[in-house]
Amino acid sequence: MNRVAAIQMTSGADVAANLHEAGRLIAVAARAGAGLAVLPENFACMPKAEADKLAVAEEEGHGPIQDFLAEQARANKLWLVGGTIPIKADDGARARAACLLYDDGGERRARYDKIHMFDVRLPNGESYRESRATEPGAQLVVVDTPLGKLGLAVCYDLRFPELFRGLLDQGVEIVALPSAFTSHTGRAHWDLLVRARAVENFVYMVASAQWGTHANGRQTHGDSMIVNPWGEVLDRLPQGIGYAVAEIDRGEQAQLRSTLPAIEHRRL
Repeated sequence: MNRVAAIQMTSGADVAANLHEAGRLIAVAARAGAGLAVLPENFACMPKAEADKLAVAEEEGHGPIQDFLAEQARANKLWLVGGTIPIKADDGARARAACLLYDDGGERRARYDKIHMFDVRLPNGESYRESRATEPGAQLVVVDTPLGKLGLAVCYDLRFPELFRGLLDQGVEIVALPSAFTSHTGRAHWDLLVRARAVENFVYMVASAQWGTHANGRQTHGDSMIVNPWGEVLDRLPQGIGYAVAEIDRGEQAQLRSTLPAIEHRRL
C-alpha cells in the first residue's frame, strides 16, 4: 500500500478515448502495486480551445467522468487522484478545474479546485488565459489516507510556495500534483520546482504530467516524477505514455523532519 504512481498521458479532445487510455494506465499501475495513482491535469479532455471544456463540464457529484473515476478506484482497489476535470461553476459561464480524490472503495473523499490560473504571456510568444473558461478555487485540501496526509495541488500552483506552506500547516506529508506544464516552462522550471517544494516542506511529491503535442497544438513537457523529502527523484518518466512508481517511507520522512527540524525553525 506504500507504493504510489504518477501517470503520464497525451490527452486529446475525445473524452471517451482519454478515459479508455486512463483506465488502461490505472490498471497497469495497480498491477505494479500502487496503492495511490495520480492522473495528470485535464486527463479526460485537452480540447482545441479552453472554452470547449464547458461542453463536457459535469454537475457536482454526477457525470460520466466522475463515475469513471469512482469505478476505476473501486475496480483496481487503489486511492485515485483524478487529475482535474471540469465541474460547472456558479456563474454558468465558466467551470472549476476540480481535482477529485477517491478511496479504494470508490467513495469520493475530497475535491480541490485549482486556485492559481495560468494567465501568462511567455517569452517565446505563447499566450494563455485560463481564467476565461475556468473559475479559480479558494480552499486548500489535505486528507487522511492510508499512506499519510495527502495534499492536493495542480500545475501552476507549483509556483506559489505559500500554498504548500498552507498545506504543511494542515500536516501534509504527501502532495499529489496533476499537471500539464508547457514544454517551454517545463524545460526551465519543472524539475527545479517539484524538488524545491519537496525539500522546503519535507514532503513526498507525486507529480503527474501531460506529455507531447495535443489537439490545440500545445506541447507539454511530461517528466512525471516521484520525489522524496530529501529532494531525490525516486522514479520519473521523461517522455512517453506510462507511469512513474515508487515507495513512500513515512518512517524515513519522520526521521528527517526530526533530525533536520527546519519546519520548526520557521520565524516568519
